[in-house]
Amino acid sequence: MFAVIWNRLVRAGAAGTLALAASGALAGDPLPSWNDSASKSAIIGFVSGITTENGPGFVPPAERIAVFDNDGCLWSEQPAYFQLLFAIDRIRELAPDHPEWKDQQPFKAVLDNDMKSLAAAGEHGLLELVMASHAGMTTVAFEKVVRDWLASARHPTTGKPYTAMVYQPMLEVLDYLRANGFKTFIVSGGGIEFMRPWTEAVYGIPPEQVIGSSIKTKFDVRDGEPVLVRLPEVNFIDDKAGKPVGINQHIGRRPVMAFGNSDGDLQMLQWTTAGTGARIGVIVHHTDAEREWAYDRASHIGKLDKALDLAVGSGWVVVDMKNDWNKVYP
Repeated sequence: MFAVIWNRLVRAGAAGTLALAASGALAGDPLPSWNDSASKSAIIGFVSGITTENGPGFVPPAERIAVFDNDGCLWSEQPAYFQLLFAIDRIRELAPDHPEWKDQQPFKAVLDNDMKSLAAAGEHGLLELVMASHAGMTTVAFEKVVRDWLASARHPTTGKPYTAMVYQPMLEVLDYLRANGFKTFIVSGGGIEFMRPWTEAVYGIPPEQVIGSSIKTKFDVRDGEPVLVRLPEVNFIDDKAGKPVGINQHIGRRPVMAFGNSDGDLQMLQWTTAGTGARIGVIVHHTDAEREWAYDRASHIGKLDKALDLAVGSGWVVVDMKNDWNKVYP
């Protein structure tokens, strides 16, 4: 998780279930926030094909696994990954108890809002930030910190709660797939315990179906109570080549659908679509500078370059956010 956030930083130099499958069904359209396009037709056609019993592409319900990246795929990721913004806010909140941070990098850079110096602190510096804001507490305490932050924090550009910056068209996809017997999983480079407190309320994805990067934990007894303590050590990085590994470790089945938006999802798309039988890969391409952000190959956040080049030859669906979605946020 930490190397992932750092590498991305260097290159940069409404909780609540939000969409109901029934709403689309009543309108006769399972994806009402999608314009009639090749992307929408491909998704619906694929689902129809693998759920038609006795059809040539039929996939039994137990094998209907769909995996989704989170940042930039299910919710926004600009101007920085939301978990990084959480870490920065957390450092500022803890600063009164750490007067030494005023003169100690990389904490000084955060407190001075000096992103140039923060980048100059290197991966080690970012690791210090993340460990100071994420570790040294029990898993229960960390969950509360995350929940409290999401309840009060607002996006620096839109002023919206972060959980209001989820994509309505993707919420509809999640509900549509579950209505057709799919089990939906998040497979993200973000922290697993940062996501688990809220994904069920926002996406309908329970914590046991969230895969992400993690730090080590240990069992302890504090004041006579058994607890799990978060340690300042990296456990697993669920990004790029780590994503298929995480899928194999946590799910034990190769997905039949994979949704991503960046080169960090490339190996997950390759792994999913390389299997036998009917399979599909989908890339959310950020093309809408008015309603969201437009970025791809040159972006420092959510860079989409190699995966975009491979999409056509691999048969992956590339969703044009500007043209394929008639609504972005709920």
